[in-house]
Amino acid sequence: MADYQRSVAETNGQGPVSPSIDSRLIEEYAPLVKYIAGRIAIGLPKQVEVDDLIGYGIIGLADALLRYESNRGAKFTTYASVRIRGAIFDGLRKMDWVPHSVRTKAKELENIIRLLETELGRTPTGEEIAATMGITLQEYYQKLDQVKATSLISLDESVGTEPEGDLRVIDLVGDEQATQDFQAIEREEVQQVLARAVELLPEKEKLVVALYYQDELTLQEIAAVLNVSESRISQLHTQAILRLRGRLSRSKNKLF
Repeated sequence: MADYQRSVAETNGQGPVSPSIDSRLIEEYAPLVKYIAGRIAIGLPKQVEVDDLIGYGIIGLADALLRYESNRGAKFTTYASVRIRGAIFDGLRKMDWVPHSVRTKAKELENIIRLLETELGRTPTGEEIAATMGITLQEYYQKLDQVKATSLISLDESVGTEPEGDLRVIDLVGDEQATQDFQAIEREEVQQVLARAVELLPEKEKLVVALYYQDELTLQEIAAVLNVSESRISQLHTQAILRLRGRLSRSKNKLF
C-alpha cells in the first residue's frame, strides 16, 4: 500500500491517498488498476512506464471509491474502470509524450478523411485516401503507423460534461450497460452518434473496434483471430479512430 500511496503522491502532487479511503479497498481493487494499466501500456513507447500508469490509475480508483453511489445501479467495478481509465489518460496527457509533429500529422489525416467522406458521401477506401494525398498506399500505411500513438488516447477525449466529470467517448463504445449505469442524456445522445459512426466503418475496421473495445482483446490477440499481422491490425485501428474522430467532431457542435 505504501508504494501505491507514494506513486499517487508523486503523480498527483497533492499527497497520498485520502486517509478516509479504506486501504484494504485500494489493495482489493489494485489488480483491476494493474490490468487496465497493462492493457493501455500495450503499444505505448518504452519511455512510458507501466508503474506510472498504475500510479495514475490508483488516483482514479481513489476517486471512484469516494464518489461511488450504489443506489445509482452501477456495479462498482464498472464505475471504477471508467475512473481508472480516465485518470490514466489524464496522466498521459500531462506527460505530453506524443510529439506535436505527430499530433499535427494525425489531424491532417483526420481532416482529409473527413473531407473525402463529405465529397464522396461514403467511407473512403485506403486507396482513395492515398490518391488524394498524392502518395502510394504503402506510404499511407506508413503514415498510419507514424500517428498510431495518437489513436491510443483519442477515444478518451471529452465530448461533453457530466456532474461527475467529463463524458468520454471510450466509455460509450458498444457498452449498452454504461448508458444504463449512468443515465445521462448527453451520454445517450453521444451513444447514438457513435453507434451510427461505428456502423458506417468498413467491416474489418468495425470488427477491430468491437474486439478491442468490447471484447477487450489486445491488438496481438486480434491479429491472431483475423490471421493478419499485428502491424496491419494497428493500421486498421488507427484508421478507424481517425474516421470516428472526424464524424464525432462534426456532430459535437450539434450536440453540445
